[in-house]
Amino acid sequence: MLFNSYIFVLAFLPIVLLVWWSPFLSTRMRLISLVAASYTFYGWWDYRFVLLLFVSTIIDFKCGQQIHKNLIPKRRLFWLILSLISNLGILGFFKYSGFFARSMNALTDWIAGGGAIPVPEIILPAGISFYTFQTMSFSIDVYRKQARPTESFWHFAAYVSMFPQLIAGPIVRYTEIESQLRSIPEKIDHSQFSRGIYFFVVGMVQKVLFADLIAAAFEPLLENYQSLALVGSWFCMLGYSCQLYFDFAGYSNMAVGLGLMLGFSFPQNFDSPYQATNISDFWRRWHITLSNWLRDYLFIPLGGSREGHFRTLRNLVIVMFLGGLWHGANWTFVVWGLYHGSLLAIYFALRSWKQIHVPALLGQMFTFLLVLIGWVIFRSTDLSMCGNLLASMAGMHGIYGPAEHWTVIQESLPLLIALLLVVFFVPNAWKWNFRPQWQMALVLSSLLVLCVLRFSTESPFLYFQF
Repeated sequence: MLFNSYIFVLAFLPIVLLVWWSPFLSTRMRLISLVAASYTFYGWWDYRFVLLLFVSTIIDFKCGQQIHKNLIPKRRLFWLILSLISNLGILGFFKYSGFFARSMNALTDWIAGGGAIPVPEIILPAGISFYTFQTMSFSIDVYRKQARPTESFWHFAAYVSMFPQLIAGPIVRYTEIESQLRSIPEKIDHSQFSRGIYFFVVGMVQKVLFADLIAAAFEPLLENYQSLALVGSWFCMLGYSCQLYFDFAGYSNMAVGLGLMLGFSFPQNFDSPYQATNISDFWRRWHITLSNWLRDYLFIPLGGSREGHFRTLRNLVIVMFLGGLWHGANWTFVVWGLYHGSLLAIYFALRSWKQIHVPALLGQMFTFLLVLIGWVIFRSTDLSMCGNLLASMAGMHGIYGPAEHWTVIQESLPLLIALLLVVFFVPNAWKWNFRPQWQMALVLSSLLVLCVLRFSTESPFLYFQF
């Protein structure tokens, strides 16, 4: 089920809110109803994966309890390892087994002239990368004695499966929502609910009116990327940079808004990333909850920045390599992760050598250019497409391209320029001074209606594939 669909906006969400805020249900029954709604939401695509989500929840619920109850270090470590192996095993099977088989076949074909490993055709469960990282963080935090597991299965099941952030984040730590689950409000906080509507509509606009509109302009050109020249390739990649940001930030804002409507506060996931003035600043602003997860559960355990300059740079590259692999089972994501790891290593190496003062606007434009090159790798279906696009952007395939490309570019250029101005200079929704007034209600209602009128075309969120 998609947030940007008739069934969600006109049926699912109103029913869930009516049941959740019903004065006739106990807190326990409200939690059970939320879990049931979340499983319905998740099973809308493929009911078979509901069982997988349930199994993952059971494993980490039991492991967390055993880690907390046991005082013997080896037993605590055993239950932690069981949790990690279970989570990574499920993720590895569904997401990476086909990639491993194809890669091994390519290697053996190159060495011996033929690959023999059968490639499994496995459907990737939606959101598996997100909820796997979420449940793993719970087990690790309990092991570190930074979190105390709940005795209520429904508390934990709601934490894992809560539909607003289940499919594409934000990645919520148990410590961030534990107290909220223990003291669920019985009555609607109208100010919080209004702010939830605000975030939901802002996110819907970002997705339906910004991301989808610009994608409709450049995607037909990108499908035939071999014919792109300099102008067309830059138009496509600038458009994709806007689409990816508004699509993902839109989902995150809708998730935050839905959480607020239910009485929960989720962490911010984007902070105007294209306004970053260096690559480190970019990763403090882009997919914040993933960046924080990688920092706390990979970078710091590897030694962080405490074990010398070289090891710090090494750790950055390793973490970004794994972050790239988290995004998808493709060599393009591996290269993208290594690319950003190298950029971060170079940045910190230069910063430790000499403080370089760059004007903010120049730093912002240069950082965006580096990120844009990364998006070429990220968007490409394979390394051949990546090389072709980069060559086109360098002018190696001509300047102007086919005449029909010019027609598309001229028609869509005002929209692209407007979106670039927004991402470069406009503060994000978290910094706007929202006040629940009738004028704002009228604006939000009008925008929501405008978005709903465009629901006739199904448009999944880009990060659903990760």
